Amino acid sequence: MTLEVELPDLEPDDRDERPRARGRGRGRRERHRRSLWFTIPVSVLTGLIAIVILTPLTVGTRIWYQARQDERPRSDAIIVLGAAQYNGVPSPTLRWRLQHALDLYRAGVAPAIVTVGGKAPGDNFTEAESGRRWLIQRGGVPASKVIAVPVGRDTLESFEAVGKEYKRLHWSSGVIVTDPWHGLRSKRMAAANGIKAAVSPTRSGPSVQTRDTQFHYIVRETGGYLSYVLLGKSVKAPSETIKIIHGDPAEIGGSTGPSSSASPGASTGTPNP
Repeated sequence: MTLEVELPDLEPDDRDERPRARGRGRGRRERHRRSLWFTIPVSVLTGLIAIVILTPLTVGTRIWYQARQDERPRSDAIIVLGAAQYNGVPSPTLRWRLQHALDLYRAGVAPAIVTVGGKAPGDNFTEAESGRRWLIQRGGVPASKVIAVPVGRDTLESFEAVGKEYKRLHWSSGVIVTDPWHGLRSKRMAAANGIKAAVSPTRSGPSVQTRDTQFHYIVRETGGYLSYVLLGKSVKAPSETIKIIHGDPAEIGGSTGPSSSASPGASTGTPNP
């Protein structure tokens, strides 16, 4: 018995349609691959540009915000970051910091003050020693309440030394006194060295004189903060905080005695923001 099946004849147009459909499919796949080769690099490049732009802006905003805070929790000590000294006499920038620390000490924020900072080659005195002597002689703080940590040519080195001193004394908290824009980076470095830190910045001095100066410091500190966070390095400070201050903080509220001045030829230390 034979079963016959009659197959329909394919029209010429039907036979031609299949190759055309396959050709269109290959074309779409090729266009898709080409679009991926374009889309992926553009997306990566756009993401990198966004990171490069948004990261400094975010850090700069945090620096600006921290600069406007005045944190005064009860702490183990007040930490005065160093600045230039002239043959043992604190520079105007350093005196502003010392005066602010003295005000905090008198307000009962902490029972002790830690002065910080080393010395430049050729100097006879360290920033820490100069600051300690000023607090004792000019501020009337008992010598037993002022501890000098004469180590460090930048903030990172100083906080590493302060962290060791804190461990020796079994301290854990501190209020940092420095320029406003330096607060965020200082706080981060203090935390990395085991110190639960707050920041009470000075409100006088060259870093807050004009909006242009403030912008300069914010930009500089943004670079310094990113350098520390990403590379673990501290930015070297410029020579004596840029501008000369007219007026001695010791002669403004809370005066404890006449100020000392240094001769132009006196040896100087590099500031330690």
